[in-house]
Amino acid sequence: MKLYVSPRAPNPRRVQMFIAEKGLEGIEEEVVEIGRDEHKSPAYLEKSPFAKLPVLELDDGRVLGETRAICTFLEGVQPEPNLMGRDFEERAFIEMADRRAELYLFGTIANCIRHTHPGLAPLEQPQFADFGRSQGEKMRDVARWFDAELGRQPYVAGERFTIADITAFCALEFARGLMRFRPGQEGMPRLQAWRDRLAERPSAQR
Repeated sequence: MKLYVSPRAPNPRRVQMFIAEKGLEGIEEEVVEIGRDEHKSPAYLEKSPFAKLPVLELDDGRVLGETRAICTFLEGVQPEPNLMGRDFEERAFIEMADRRAELYLFGTIANCIRHTHPGLAPLEQPQFADFGRSQGEKMRDVARWFDAELGRQPYVAGERFTIADITAFCALEFARGLMRFRPGQEGMPRLQAWRDRLAERPSAQR
């Protein structure tokens, strides 16, 4: 199998962390440079019609896109350690937490960065600065909610590490780099402590 990734892009990092947590080996990586518009090349668009990363090319030639779908496939390839739920009830609650991390935390972070950061201007035209700033404020509302949740449980989806933690961690790291967002400096000590704890995992250090 081959995973198409791009340096510093958060969604490929989610899959890379998932693969590392699984201990999966033998998945080749091919770099697609977003900054050079390689994701818009005819060859890549055949694999990813919306020019998105990552995609996973299977051994039989099929191509699987969308981060969550790729992780679902890999969970089936190697069920242990389990990251997406052992039965239908746990799977549902983990998916709820993961979707909240992806849509409300990751999504607002991405919108803020895309519409306010000058380095993203070539990729996001037109930029709407007011929208971007409002998304940054909404992201902080969501982050405060996660901070409260982490006061009740050690991980995003409950008592153990799951895919929801990977999604939320990669979102915060994206915000850490391009928004200079530090939860601990904005009154969210539990979210900061959780982030720091996850940053020590080998999968987060690659």
